[in-house]
Formats: sequence, C-alpha cells, structure tokens
Amino acid sequence: MVDSQGWLVRVMVHPANWADSDGARHLLKRVPLFTRWVKVLFDGGYDSPALLYWCSYLLGVCAEIVRRSDLHTFVVLPKQWIVERTFAWLGKYRRLSKDYEALPTISECWIYVAMIDRMLHRLAP
Repeated sequence: MVDSQGWLVRVMVHPANWADSDGARHLLKRVPLFTRWVKVLFDGGYDSPALLYWCSYLLGVCAEIVRRSDLHTFVVLPKQWIVERTFAWLGKYRRLSKDYEALPTISECWIYVAMIDRMLHRLAP
C-alpha cells in the first residue's frame, strides 16, 4: 500500500494461495490513520463486492476499483502509475530481485529497508 505520492505505507507478504481481496483485508487491518483517508483505490484484481463493502461500511472509506480499458491500446490509468513507480523504485534493490528469504516477515523488513534508503536519498542526495 502506498500513499498518493508513492511512498510506502504498509507492506504485507502473504502466501500465494490467498486471494488478493483477502490479503487486502488483512493489510488494511494493519494500517493506521483511517480517519484521514477519503478514498482507497484498488487494481482490477481486487474486484470483490465483499472487499468494497468491507472498506465502505466497516472502515468508513470510499473504495474504488480502477479498471483497465477494453481497448487493446495503451492507456495510462489514473493513479495506477504511482504504484508502478514505487515498484520501479524497489526494483532497483538487488536483494528484492529474487525471493531469498525463508519467512514472509523478513521479506517485508527488506522492503521497508529499501524504502527507508530511498527516502534518505531523497532527503539528502
């Protein structure tokens, strides 16, 4: 999960047999500051009526699914480029290029370390 500037808010590495919408619910439970949010944007892979209901009624935030266009041409989706840019930032760190860790919590920690390094380089180049 990233904010509107692309900075990391929270990371959760979950097993591959979990559905994306289940992982999103677990991730949102771990994120603070719900009162300041206005809208949460999800990719099309998170298109679940149960997740949208859960976000709107239990968390009190408007949830929206950003869908791809049906055309077979390249179209920049609104706000999705922010997440893709964050993935590009994290992709520059060699440790994150492969799944070296045995535990998901260690993978999460390395993602946090990479983002801290990115923030420090932004503050003091």
